[in-house]
Amino acid sequence: MNTLLAVASGVLIVNLPFGFWRAGLRKFSVPWFAAIHLPILLVVGMRLLSGLGWRLATFPVLLGAYFAGQYFGGVLRRRAR
Repeated sequence: MNTLLAVASGVLIVNLPFGFWRAGLRKFSVPWFAAIHLPILLVVGMRLLSGLGWRLATFPVLLGAYFAGQYFGGVLRRRAR
C-alpha cells in the first residue's frame, strides 16, 4: 500500500506540468495529444521500477492520480493568468 501511495503521488506530481502545458493548447492539436500521452511513458516506468506491475487494483488509484494531476495542472495555468 505504501508503494502504491508513493507511485500515485509521483504520478500526480509528474502530471502537473503536463496539465499546465495542455491547458494552454488548442484542443485536439498534436501538442495537446502529446501533453496527455507523454506522461504515460513515465507512469509505466514508475510502475515497473516500483514493482507494482499490472495488478488490477492499482489501476483506479493511478488513473485517479493521473487525471487529478492533469486537472490541477490546468487549474494552475488558469490561475497564473
